[in-house]
Amino acid sequence: MEQGRAREAAATQPHASIRVPEQARGEHTHSEPPAPRLVQRHSVRGQILDALRSALVDGDLVPGEVYSAPVLGERFGVSATPVREAMQQLAVEGAVEVVPNRGFRVAERSARELAELAEVRALIEVPVMLRLARTLPVARWSELLPLAEATVAAAAVGDRASYAECDRAFHRAVLALSGNQQLVAVADDLHRRSQWPLVSAPAPRRADLLADAAEHTALLEALMAQDLTVVQSLVREHFTGSVG
Repeated sequence: MEQGRAREAAATQPHASIRVPEQARGEHTHSEPPAPRLVQRHSVRGQILDALRSALVDGDLVPGEVYSAPVLGERFGVSATPVREAMQQLAVEGAVEVVPNRGFRVAERSARELAELAEVRALIEVPVMLRLARTLPVARWSELLPLAEATVAAAAVGDRASYAECDRAFHRAVLALSGNQQLVAVADDLHRRSQWPLVSAPAPRRADLLADAAEHTALLEALMAQDLTVVQSLVREHFTGSVG
């Protein structure tokens, strides 16, 4: 009973780590006319969705806890409507589940689920990368170096949310070279799901993020060298031990 009260209190307390840009609150400067209502609402929902995804990665939305749209709306300084719409999208993605008359419960993921996601990602991405390694010129791979460096920069400051975004951007760019946008979309959805924290798992350390980011650079080097054995090994190890 006491634990239940503690969880309910945690769900209603303000949380400084969950923020949304001022623009998402419907504010605008005098030099800019207000956006049409429909466009503005879509923008708010998108920014709230981004903020909620970052909160999931950072662990600010705790697995197993129930959060109501009105309470989260107060934290963000917006109405409950865009929060509810964003939460519905997260429910489609499997990040939360609807709790009738209460709100949304953050999904409690297991190590087994994470391993299954890694296996499916490997089945999709490894063959594509091996095929690309055989056919693409070195110059195409070198164009991705800035994206790999961005993951290192985010890891260096221990910013888990930024690292998660940079990590997915790197993998999307690699897979986009295949020209198959459906594959990119499916792989990115799996990647996002793999970034949500496990139940009671310690947060990744900065050293873990740096090690994960270093694998991106090593992978690019192997792809440029067309070393298929190393590419296959690096990609599988990257998925298995990935922190993002």
